Amino acid sequence: SMPRVFGVQFDTYLSFWEHISMFVRRCFFRLSALQHCVSYSRMHCSVSQMPLAEGKSVQQTVEMLTRKLELLGAEKQGTFCVDCETYHTAASAMGNPAQPGKLMYVMHSSEYPLSCFALFENGPCLITDTNFDVLMIKLKGFFQNAKANKIESRGTRYQFCDFLVKIGTVTMGPSARGISVEVEYCPCVVANDCWNLMTEFMQSFMGSHTPGIPSVFGTKHDSVYSPADTMIQYMELLNKIRKQQQVPSTGMR
Repeated sequence: SMPRVFGVQFDTYLSFWEHISMFVRRCFFRLSALQHCVSYSRMHCSVSQMPLAEGKSVQQTVEMLTRKLELLGAEKQGTFCVDCETYHTAASAMGNPAQPGKLMYVMHSSEYPLSCFALFENGPCLITDTNFDVLMIKLKGFFQNAKANKIESRGTRYQFCDFLVKIGTVTMGPSARGISVEVEYCPCVVANDCWNLMTEFMQSFMGSHTPGIPSVFGTKHDSVYSPADTMIQYMELLNKIRKQQQVPSTGMR
């Protein structure tokens, strides 16, 4: 008679293992999709640079900011990290040697641990899984990593009511280059619906350094905000800090 396993009859045991394999794959993809949805469920961010307080170092300015947040009642909610590596078009892939090479930025965020973001210069943002890093190694004939050009922002997350704030120290190699401030209003997904509220909140701890509306919002209008919009803001900020002249060492300890 035909085999019966867990009350289910199969033509062959091979058929049984095929069904088990399909079930496992479906569970994996559903879990992966669920994790992505959970990660992407909250939205609407502003990413900006905080200048150093007069006569203060990066660390001292970060401490001043976090102290203000804690006085408001914000609570620590772990840490975060955003990193960015720059790739340029390999010379062998250029049809015309006189044509300038294009840049691509490969970014990761601890907020989206299952994803990798590939942002092309003046082009689209691709959201892939983390295996994209392996793919870039295989594509080294087309894109080459710009050595010693990795830059990252790392720091503490704070929760205050419906706001999530991330104060990060931007580093390139061993040296601190600046301070990033990300403010996220969790309940809202439409870019222009809550900017006035976000501005009012940011003024409470950033004062006169509260940023204007991000340029990425200009193309969103009433469309839904996405994680790619946050990573574009980080790319613009990290590139700006990378290009800035070195601040005197007395202010960067």
